[in-house]
Amino acid sequence: MNKALNIVAVTACSTGIAQTYMAADVLEHCARAKGHTIKVETQGALGVLNPITLSDLSSADLAILTNDVAIDDVDRFHQLKTITVSIDDILTTPQDILDGLLQP
Repeated sequence: MNKALNIVAVTACSTGIAQTYMAADVLEHCARAKGHTIKVETQGALGVLNPITLSDLSSADLAILTNDVAIDDVDRFHQLKTITVSIDDILTTPQDILDGLLQP
């Protein structure tokens, strides 16, 4: 088994409604099913929920940006390996995408 990772993620879709929150749920479920720790910040119609803190960033191994629009404060991820995935892709084939992204 691969090393368990500490992941931070942000989800944001063009309307900021359902897909933002569905993508967050999918990321959380799939990452945890593989034994990884994950914190997902949503940037949607309800504003920023579950914000990623400096402490979260300092302990993270990887950032996953799942977005179809610009993410606020994206520069905070500059020191992390960062992967960008579209909302549609994560909703249609989440396990395949995470398996590929989380390979060494």
